[in-house]
Amino acid sequence: MRYLLVLLVAFWGSMASAQSDPTADIQSVIGGQLKAFQAQDVEKAWVYASPTIKMLFRDEQNFGVMVERGYPMVWNNADVRFLDLRTEDGRVWQKVRLTDRSGAVYFLDYQMIPTAQGWQINGVRVLDAPDVGA
Repeated sequence: MRYLLVLLVAFWGSMASAQSDPTADIQSVIGGQLKAFQAQDVEKAWVYASPTIKMLFRDEQNFGVMVERGYPMVWNNADVRFLDLRTEDGRVWQKVRLTDRSGAVYFLDYQMIPTAQGWQINGVRVLDAPDVGA
């Protein structure tokens, strides 16, 4: 009985710590979608989209066309660096530095939401490049 109690406490503790720091899960979701876009696998990229995004675009083809035309650096990404994960006004944002295949660098914010399927992407915004001083 004591062993079972210790096991349950350890399990609960690991679940609580996993829920309190979602960084790895969020980065895995974004990274998975970016890899799917690299492979032009829109059906797989669609899996990472939130229910709101799915409602807006209705199917993976519409979604793929929007990303290819509106976010070419996401569609044609070559290098991904995860920067800060933060919460603003109750929303979770993951900042990402993307380099496209031509070598241009972009900064994007991914809004993430928890769903029954885990973390999903609820929107992306392109940020201004940070000022670089010497």
